[in-house]
Amino acid sequence: MSGSKRPRDELAAPEKAAEVGSIVAQFVSAEGERAGPQLDVPLDTTPEQLALILNQLLQNEEPVPYSFYVNDNEMGQTLANNILATHSTEQTLSITYHPQAVFRVRAVTRCSSTLPGHAEAMLSTSFSPSGKTLATGSGDHTVRLWDVHTEMPFKTLSAHRSPVLCIAWSPCGRFLVSGSKEGMLAIWSPSQTEPLRTIPTAHKKWINFVAWEPLHANAESTRFVSCGKDGTVRLWDRVSGQSLGTLSGHTNSVTCVRWGGDDLLYTGSHDRTVKVWGASTQKLVKSLEGHGHWVNCLALNTDAALRSGAYDHRGLAPESAEARVKAARERYEKVKGSGCELLASGSDDFTLFLWKPAEAKKAIARLTGHVQLINNAAFSPDGAWLASGSFDGAVRIWHGRTGKFVATLRNHVGAVYQLAWSSDSRLLASGSKDSTVKVWEVKTKKLLEDLPGHADEVYAVDWSPDGERVASGGKDRNLKLWRR
Repeated sequence: MSGSKRPRDELAAPEKAAEVGSIVAQFVSAEGERAGPQLDVPLDTTPEQLALILNQLLQNEEPVPYSFYVNDNEMGQTLANNILATHSTEQTLSITYHPQAVFRVRAVTRCSSTLPGHAEAMLSTSFSPSGKTLATGSGDHTVRLWDVHTEMPFKTLSAHRSPVLCIAWSPCGRFLVSGSKEGMLAIWSPSQTEPLRTIPTAHKKWINFVAWEPLHANAESTRFVSCGKDGTVRLWDRVSGQSLGTLSGHTNSVTCVRWGGDDLLYTGSHDRTVKVWGASTQKLVKSLEGHGHWVNCLALNTDAALRSGAYDHRGLAPESAEARVKAARERYEKVKGSGCELLASGSDDFTLFLWKPAEAKKAIARLTGHVQLINNAAFSPDGAWLASGSFDGAVRIWHGRTGKFVATLRNHVGAVYQLAWSSDSRLLASGSKDSTVKVWEVKTKKLLEDLPGHADEVYAVDWSPDGERVASGGKDRNLKLWRR
């Protein structure tokens, strides 16, 4: 019996292969670089099998999980699910791959703490790069620090004489800078209640945004930049509190600033322009024009890497300064890829622009679809996605490299004020005027968790670098911590 069975099996195999079919495929990175040669791949190949092939082609010592895209759509159960009816099997199929985080963040589902303390609305919130401390800025003129493990108040920092509009942690995690409505800057150490330094007249009008120099460029975090309603951008020395220079060129309020990893500063303004400056030369490199109204927000595809510096997803960093700088640079270069940084700008004109600011004045893409002003934009930590939040109540997802529209996430019934990605780039949190925080899953493009509980508008949302918790606050003056 066994002898008569073998010929039948051998004959059946070619028939099965003929039914399945195959196609010539080429792996391509998100930056457009080919990985390995063209391969003849069966149409019933799964994403898991493609990941095995790709890891071998790239000679990865440790297997890396990947997501795959065919015709700009995420791959289904098999390649056959993504092949268009018009696609000839004689044509080479391009399979775009995105590396995914080796860890997975689970969605937050419940409020673990409601923490009163601020006497006025909470305007900003930010986890430290390690994720161990949370800072909040408020209309009550104070900055408060919170211990995320005990979920208790840690310190109240009082130096400002007006609402604290913006806060930013240094990428080394040892310093915090805050800017307020009277134009004052304060530099803090989490270990002290009194400020290390105050700059009472940093700007003539209120301060809109502050940003630190990346860790891989400055291991001691001695420089930061601020921008204000007075139309200026100013560089500062953390130790002395002295101004290192003023960048003048905008003709109206400067709403946002980003300090990029390639020694460039990016600023957006009510004068409808985005300007690129040399951080070392303090000279204008180029002016990016195209928006028809105020520029409200900027986002770099390397933002998450620049923010976390040398800290990994567990909140751990190397011991030596040299190793920390190396880790920060590697993380930055991995996200940036072979090209330059990508910059997104959102405006009152209902559009976003996607730029390669180091290379060209012309935008890569103009992103349309929102029907009211765009308030916030954020790239996913891996740079694969760009999310935008608008006063129209919608969150829209775009391809991070091309700006191509992916999906509209609808469930908010009020303006979306702020967005925060999970560190594995799979989940997105949004805070809204409708008093809720919502968690979305990018893969399914659907609402995963609806988190009500705030009594009023939610102005500020942040997701901890370790993925364990989301912090939110707003008009009801309460800080809420959400956990899974």
